[in-house]
Amino acid sequence: MMYWILNESLSVILFLLWLGMNLYLFVDTFNWYEDDDAYLYTRVMLGSTLAWARASATCLNFNFLLILLPVSRNLISFLRGTSFCYRGVLWRQLDKNITFHKTVAYGIAVNATIHIIAHLVNIERYHLSHSKQAGELNNKLSSIGKRPNESYLNPIRTHDTNTISEILTTTAGMTGLLITVSLILIMTSSTDIITRSFYEVFWYTHHLFIVLFIGLALHGMGRFIRGQTPQSLLLHNVTYCKDHYSEWETTAQCPMPQFSGNDPAAWKWVLSPVILYICERMIRLWRFQQEVVITKVVSHSSGVLELHMKKRGFKMAAGQYIFLQCPSISQLEWHPFTLTSAPEEDFFSVHIRSVGDWTEALFSVFGVKEKVFQEPWKLPRLAVDGPFGAAATDVFQYHISICIAAGIGVTPFASILKSIWYKCCTLNTELSLGKVYFYWICRDPSAFEWFADLLCLLEAQMAEKGKAHFLSYHIFLTGWDESQATHIALHNDEKVDVITGLRQKTFYGRPNWDTEFKRIAENHPGDSIGVFFCGPKTLSKILQKRCKWYSSSDPRGVQFYYNKESF
Repeated sequence: MMYWILNESLSVILFLLWLGMNLYLFVDTFNWYEDDDAYLYTRVMLGSTLAWARASATCLNFNFLLILLPVSRNLISFLRGTSFCYRGVLWRQLDKNITFHKTVAYGIAVNATIHIIAHLVNIERYHLSHSKQAGELNNKLSSIGKRPNESYLNPIRTHDTNTISEILTTTAGMTGLLITVSLILIMTSSTDIITRSFYEVFWYTHHLFIVLFIGLALHGMGRFIRGQTPQSLLLHNVTYCKDHYSEWETTAQCPMPQFSGNDPAAWKWVLSPVILYICERMIRLWRFQQEVVITKVVSHSSGVLELHMKKRGFKMAAGQYIFLQCPSISQLEWHPFTLTSAPEEDFFSVHIRSVGDWTEALFSVFGVKEKVFQEPWKLPRLAVDGPFGAAATDVFQYHISICIAAGIGVTPFASILKSIWYKCCTLNTELSLGKVYFYWICRDPSAFEWFADLLCLLEAQMAEKGKAHFLSYHIFLTGWDESQATHIALHNDEKVDVITGLRQKTFYGRPNWDTEFKRIAENHPGDSIGVFFCGPKTLSKILQKRCKWYSSSDPRGVQFYYNKESF
């Protein structure tokens, strides 16, 4: 319970606030359209589906107001740098921005479904209002607007009208269809299968949100739902006249009612986030035009491409990430990569694994597949956006930190461990960080090559400084063949590990997380421990559970704070 309060309380509070605001807006709008005299005649024709449509529309406006905020990377980075969000639950909450983005998207999907169904029923009821079975009042209301100087209530003008073709030729109908199709494409292309295997599909379809927002701003201009005008309400006593419709135009208190649609309101909700998005784009355009100099290209045997770059005015923190664009591959696509260099170095670097169409194309334009040396001036141009803050940057805020990586997920910790090494090499540099536990789980032995050198340097430096206890690292190899196993067995008695060259021997198989967390909890009984992970979701869930299980119920005892990398 204590772990939940310390780690998840703010997330739950924010979720409840968001849900409560949605419920309040829905109920308030629903009751307004159910009770307001201006929509009494509209309710006669449509019933309660009028309120369902309008209430869900208000909630849609609210959620579209929020949907862009969690993915405004420059805004998130700015908030991370403010003293208001420094350390603690507020800072960790910013690392859950994608989760909140998805939550808001689910809210949009639910309200959009309600809105669409309600309006499909409304269209049918508008159509049926022309029939004899609908009653005389419905027939009379539907006939209003056929004479000069009369404003209509029913957008379906005759019973013989084809409702589908009629609606699709209106502003409300065309923009509604555009919004629906865009939303379906965005939602369906955001599944894990698509984002992992066909990232380009996800990237392109997600930018349909521009079409969606334009459609949303124009949607209300159709004025599909109409109510009685304020001037008409003053002259036309609806309480009396609704039961005496035969007296309309014959008595002073029942003149012919006049109707109009509400002014469009959606644009007022989305204007601020759209301006914010435009500012984000302007910053990206400015960064795109800045020159990036590629100083080094290394192709590792593990299928990893290492790029060293320089850019004027580029400042980073350990654990941050950037977005890369290669115009020779695509003028539009930007892909996130964690920085593997340290802030103390005079360059910044990334390590890229070939896992999709874009990365394969990048390997190709750099001549990796052909193993052809390219002159520096022949290398393709790269554009860089960032750097941006990530969960891993909080490692230095804890006295004890646990860094866990799976495969290429080691990249943010490469930057952090390098920075630690530089800090240890610098005289009179004090670290609030007192102990680092580093775990790396990897399938392929060749994947260790580019990272082992850093660990060797760090291992030697710590021993020289008398801080051998500072870094406790555990490397786990989960994949090997028979010949490798034989080679490992023959060299098992050597002082250094046969795979990594480190004094600490490599473990074979997967870690027993219960054993590891229990041991760390016993070694640090009263500490707040930051747990940082970069890797697959399956392992992330396991680690999050272990943080919960091994955190003390006593707030003065050991507490594990879980942080996961997410772009």
